[in-house]
Amino acid sequence: MNGPVKSNFKIFLLIGASAIVVGMLLYSQHMIRQLTDKQRDVIDLYAKSIRYISSPSTETGDFTFVFDEVIRAIDFPIILTDPHNNPLYSKNLDISGVKTKEDSLAFFRATLADMDERNEPIRVAFNDTLVLNYVHYGESDLIRQLRWLPYLEISLAAIFILIAYMGFSYIKRNEQSNIWVGMAKETAHQLGTPLSSILGWLEMAKADARENPKLNATLQEMTNDVERLNKITGRFSKIGSRPDLKEENLAEVIQGVMNYISRRIPHTGNKVDLVIRTPGIFPVRINRELFEWVIENLMKNALDAMDGSTGTISISLSRTGNRTIVDITDTGKGIDPKLHKEVFRPGYSTKKRGWGLGLSLSRRIIEDYHRGKLYVKQSTPGAGTTFRIRLG
Repeated sequence: MNGPVKSNFKIFLLIGASAIVVGMLLYSQHMIRQLTDKQRDVIDLYAKSIRYISSPSTETGDFTFVFDEVIRAIDFPIILTDPHNNPLYSKNLDISGVKTKEDSLAFFRATLADMDERNEPIRVAFNDTLVLNYVHYGESDLIRQLRWLPYLEISLAAIFILIAYMGFSYIKRNEQSNIWVGMAKETAHQLGTPLSSILGWLEMAKADARENPKLNATLQEMTNDVERLNKITGRFSKIGSRPDLKEENLAEVIQGVMNYISRRIPHTGNKVDLVIRTPGIFPVRINRELFEWVIENLMKNALDAMDGSTGTISISLSRTGNRTIVDITDTGKGIDPKLHKEVFRPGYSTKKRGWGLGLSLSRRIIEDYHRGKLYVKQSTPGAGTTFRIRLG
């Protein structure tokens, strides 16, 4: 699935989910309105019953009969008051906590205010002029639950979408990881056999060239390069496997990488100074080969960022509690703040040649294998960049 199609699919999925949520919300509100209208019809019937038995033309009736028999189906709170809103009768109200007359008066006043705010009381009048009573009513438990239903539906939909997104992201990352691991191991396997053979042939050639110092020196350089390739093959073979971590002096490991890089800087035509600002002993549990790979990638990235023929790459080490901090700073062209996270994306590169995997691989080695953190600490366009490695 390519980028535009995947993007359109996500937009379609978002629109579809939003439409479902809005539809559920509207349907729930429609149900609430229907139940509210039905509830008002019941109250209106109750009010008519009160008016009927209060009519002078009707023999004196028992209010209890109206409350307990005629409107037995009422399952929501109601209060019958006189024309001055003094409570006469109530139903479906929890008054267990009311002990005194003062508490009862305060309770009914607060309840009446709450009911009237939600629903307009129904007037019981004789000939539409003489007000006999008022009927105040609240909401049933069902309506209250239905009012919360849309929020529950939206929450469940959001949780479902989040879980689906996390699952999709995990599967995608796992697929990418498997592809990368498979490619790395296959590369290591394909390179391993010919490199071993070349090393053997070089040893035989050096034995025959002992009397020729110049040829012997050339063969030794070739051996060094083949051993370097063999080391790179070993690095690739470790991808996807849990590497062994051993306590190493971080400054010594970094100095070894700097020595290797410094021997190759003259071939680039640049004059770049490599400096460790804080030499000393910094014991940390790392996999030496993989950590050297990270430092090498960061230093090569810094060399590529040099605009002019001169510059400086400096490395500072420090400890904070159980954490060890490594800052790699260059005086290159810098990185736009909007791209600080983008540079770690696989395939991202500003160079004409290259796969754009160096920083992505370095972050994976630090975060997945060493339980650390690699990020852009600070960068100013035209003034350089500092990458920070945090271990522990």
